[in-house]
Amino acid sequence: MDGTKLQAKIYKGYGQAAKRIGFDYQQYRAAGPIEPLLAGVLQTLPASFTTKFTYNAPNKYGEATWLGLFDARLFLPGDFLVGRQGTFFIAAMQDTLPIYCVQTNRMVEVIRVTQDAPVGLGSWAGDKRASTEIVIMQGWPASILQGTKGETNEAKLPGDVKTPWWAILLPAWPGIVLRTSDIIRDDLDRKYVISSAELTDMGWRITAMQAQV
Repeated sequence: MDGTKLQAKIYKGYGQAAKRIGFDYQQYRAAGPIEPLLAGVLQTLPASFTTKFTYNAPNKYGEATWLGLFDARLFLPGDFLVGRQGTFFIAAMQDTLPIYCVQTNRMVEVIRVTQDAPVGLGSWAGDKRASTEIVIMQGWPASILQGTKGETNEAKLPGDVKTPWWAILLPAWPGIVLRTSDIIRDDLDRKYVISSAELTDMGWRITAMQAQV
């Protein structure tokens, strides 16, 4: 027995358990940064998602992560599972450990804003019109949940409320590096400006401020 054989047996065991307690899910794998779910279904297989393998604790508000129970021998981190409980992406498949999954709740596109060249003596540069924005990722399932703070409006009028911040989890795509000030727009037509983007071995962990559409 070596590590490779042990890992295969673990995933096969997950699959046997999922046959008894899971529901059918479809596996997708992105072929490019645009519309990853249009790449086609790789397979349909039973899967179950839980917070603990004892199945005695429900998920809570503000928690996007789950443990996946399915035969993962043909999976890679970043793959998607779509089925009864929605859409999940595989965040991590760490050796001999449970499969770490993120439940998504929005479809997003990521936009890189080009800027006008400075004119005159100043160094100011401004965003160009929307027609010149560059879409670098489109049609990606992502988790967008409320962050821990809000931004006070500079005017501070009596009726003003804080601009909300959001925590976003998004799979990574090779060669695309998200930057501060990149824009994320979701299927509810909400707009978010990236404040910080951390590339981890589990994908992108992003802090973003909601902006006016």
